[in-house]
Amino acid sequence: MAKTLPKTDVVIVGVGWSGGIIAAELTKSGLNVVGLERGKERKTEDYYMDHDELRYALRYELMQDLSKETITFRSTEKVRALPMRSYGSFLLGDGLGGAGVHWNGQTYRFLPYDFQIRSKTIEKYGKNKIPSDMSIQDWGITYDELEPYYFKFEQLCGISGEVNALAGARKDPYPTPPMKKSPSMTKFTEAATRLKLNPYMTPSANLSQNYTNPDGISRAACQYCGYCERFGCEYGAKADPVVTVIPVAKQTGKFEIRTHSNVRRILHKDGKATGVMYTDVTTGEDIIQPADIVVMTSYVFGNVRLLLMSELGTPYDPSTGKGSIGKNYAYQVAKGSAIGFFENEQFNSFAGAGALGVALDDYNGDNFDHSDLKFIHGGVIAHTQSGARPIQNNPVPSGTESWGAEFKKNSLHYATRALAVGSQGSSMSFKQHFLDLDPTYKDAYGDPLMRITFDFQDQDKELAKFLAERCSELVKEMGADKVDYLKELGPYEITTYQSTHNTGGAIMGAAPEDSAVNTYCQMWEAENVFVTGACSFPQNAGYNPTNTVGALAYRTAEGILKYRETGGMLV
Repeated sequence: MAKTLPKTDVVIVGVGWSGGIIAAELTKSGLNVVGLERGKERKTEDYYMDHDELRYALRYELMQDLSKETITFRSTEKVRALPMRSYGSFLLGDGLGGAGVHWNGQTYRFLPYDFQIRSKTIEKYGKNKIPSDMSIQDWGITYDELEPYYFKFEQLCGISGEVNALAGARKDPYPTPPMKKSPSMTKFTEAATRLKLNPYMTPSANLSQNYTNPDGISRAACQYCGYCERFGCEYGAKADPVVTVIPVAKQTGKFEIRTHSNVRRILHKDGKATGVMYTDVTTGEDIIQPADIVVMTSYVFGNVRLLLMSELGTPYDPSTGKGSIGKNYAYQVAKGSAIGFFENEQFNSFAGAGALGVALDDYNGDNFDHSDLKFIHGGVIAHTQSGARPIQNNPVPSGTESWGAEFKKNSLHYATRALAVGSQGSSMSFKQHFLDLDPTYKDAYGDPLMRITFDFQDQDKELAKFLAERCSELVKEMGADKVDYLKELGPYEITTYQSTHNTGGAIMGAAPEDSAVNTYCQMWEAENVFVTGACSFPQNAGYNPTNTVGALAYRTAEGILKYRETGGMLV
């Protein structure tokens, strides 16, 4: 028998970026909020003097325990899905702060085109440009409407950056100047400029200088240690929820965080949520937390899985296209890259930061003509210097033996003589790509696992090849003596890391017929449930998703406060 606790105004499921932002905004407005986090407490002190690549980058200290809960994967409905037993394609964060603790800090805004992609594509190229099985759709909100929320997140983090000539209009400059430019970044900038492209410094949540945000949170500048992604920041220089919004919410006295609390069901009656049921993982006790408003802020798979297990919303049916929960799963096409080998130049690539780099958007969105191309959209191209750590960094030219004397010789020779230019390609949604509950495999509590059905389509293969060719042109222009780059993108495989940029499953839209939530991330089928995060993206853009996740969290908090006053569906 589950124990029932006193009712609260709001219960938040997952305390990462979205949960932390919403908790801070609601508690500052006087609401009582309970935050349920299934992982453990985390704090900056945990990472003091702890540059342990083996522990964090290879043994995944900050990630979810796959022996207790994982996902299952299949390429099509014709094959049986199998569990992901070890980490590969993406990394699932665990603990207070979630993936916001181990992210790199790259903080791009999506392009105006991204939010109106279907209508803008048809307007310029006609309906036939969109394949019949591609299920992209407009968000129901425009870049201009989201722009103020983007800036709120950038102010919160103290984003260091400079103006991008091909991006949407900014009303305010970045809060802090761009980071330092290394010699290799200068080389990339000069090469891109000679090719008549538009390079700019990557917008970075790794602070370029000491900064105090509007909430009064002060943080120190980045030390360029090179231990960002997969690691917590020992300086607090990398913005994460633990050092920004969570302290603000706690200082109000109205935010209670319960760690080790695994939410397993949203409880609902007559079209409204009444609270949640969770298991205290330290005791095994089931607990009911009643609430006026339930806010889903866990990772993509957590949000969608919990909605499906709770039978809240209509599950997506790929055979009919009906239903919205699980619809439009998308990923990122992140393999279109090139690496150059320089015989007579060396680079101190061991120093760096997660978002230290130079990028360009000449091949992103619809910033270039797609009339004669077999794909839509594109991706950001960048040369980043995130820190070449010793275990994972071992660049050798193609044709090198994979072991023995030649391998050792080339490994030593090219350790400081290799530079990469990479891309993050967009990922369009398709009718046959979706999330649902696995009928066979269960987690440690007997609940069904999340099942992914996904594979790279011709759209992705053409896009990856195009971006790789552009990357190779840049590396050659930088003066590399030998260049290796992707020639062909094969089927998606889940064993090799690509990005943690999973999106979709509870998508946003202007009407309940084709979406799960409205533009305030309020569920159409349960008005007091708000579901926010990358799960609300109808398809993925050619960027990291975090800035858009943060912006949507601020808009969701605004929507919750409006709902608290008026009730009903927000417009």
